[in-house]
This record gives sequence, structure tokens and C-alpha cells, in this order.
Amino acid sequence: MKKMALQDAVAMIPEGATLMIGGFMAVGSPERVIDEIVRQGKHGLTVIANDTAMPGRGIGKLVSAGLVSKTIASHIGLNPETQQQMIAGKMAVDLVPQGTLIERIRAGGFGLGGILTPTGVGTVVEEGKRRIDLDGKGYLLETALRADFALVHAFLADYLGNLSYALTARNFNPVMATAAKITIAEVEELVAPGGLDADAVVTPGIFVQHLIQGASYEKRIEKRTVSRG
Repeated sequence: MKKMALQDAVAMIPEGATLMIGGFMAVGSPERVIDEIVRQGKHGLTVIANDTAMPGRGIGKLVSAGLVSKTIASHIGLNPETQQQMIAGKMAVDLVPQGTLIERIRAGGFGLGGILTPTGVGTVVEEGKRRIDLDGKGYLLETALRADFALVHAFLADYLGNLSYALTARNFNPVMATAAKITIAEVEELVAPGGLDADAVVTPGIFVQHLIQGASYEKRIEKRTVSRG
């Protein structure tokens, strides 16, 4: 199955699921999917993302609704609600350097057990981790990250699930789409198979199980309906 109703797609996500959510400060985040998760009240989520955006935007909506029990991200500095929940012990936060984070996700998508990185060697980041010395240089073993669901946003897709992204909205989305059991893609434009130039395909459809129409599409349909009425 590819195209799916928003409510049905989110209904597949159980409470306590681990989600990878694309976006950089909500740019490139699947806003409609996030809104529906809030509406359905999915609690106890573990969110793997670059950041937690800000209150009222992107992943910040999940935080505000109290649905996130753990966050694995590269920074939370622009969302005071994430910081408050962390300090209050309501949310566990694992801060990971951005380069290390994306490489751990890539490792999960490529079937690797982890990566070796010099980032964090000799600092508090090294505590509790395995250190490996190669050719006189120290590295930390960082394990791969995978998720139950990857929630991504793309600008253009065909009905086979091939995805193309718009500029910087691409960010973490393509890598996350490879590293989950099920990928749900929110897309702004859908075309028939063959309508998407092969050179424009960034995420092959084999990684995408479900397609959801994006907000801009819904607004266009609503506008057409009103004008015809």
C-alpha cells in the first residue's frame, strides 16, 4: 500500500513507539502527521530527530502535548518546554553531536552495527562507551539508530513512493527513511509513475510504505471546492 488516509496511517503508530521525524527547526517536518499524532494522543513516544523545534511548530507540538518520554537529538536550545520537561524529569534527553547523530541513523539504514568517531574522545561523552584505538588515534564506538516509524516530508512523489525534496527541507528526511521498519511520507505533490524524473528521485519507493497528502494539497482542494460552490 502507498497512498493512505492520514488518520489510518497514524492509527498504526502504537503508544510507546520510537519515531524518527525529519526536519530542521520544523523545516521539512511532516506537520499534518504530527498534528494527527497529537489529536490521537499517542503517549510515551521516543523521538529521534535533529531537534525539538519550538513550541507550536513541528516536534514542538508533541512536546507541548506531553507525548514524548525520550528525545535523542543534537540540540534542544530553542524549545524551552523540552528543557523544562527534562529538568522536571518528565522527559529523558540524549544529546548527540549532529554529525554523530546522522551517521548513527545512516548506519541503522545501511544495516551496520555502528560507527567509529573521534568526536567526544577525552570528554564526558566518552563515559560508558567503548573506545577503540586505530593507528594511534582514539575513536568511540557509537551504535546504530533505528526506529519503528520514520515520519518524513517530501515535496514531490509518485504513487510508487519515490520521493524528491525541496532545497534545505531535505535535511534528515532521506536518511531517516532508510532506518525504520515503516516509513510514512507526507508529500505536497503526487504524480503518476513516470511523472517524476529519475534523476530527481532521492528516496527510492522501496523505503516508503505509506504516502499522505500534505497540507498545501489539502488547501488547494478546499479552495477549488469553495470556488466551484
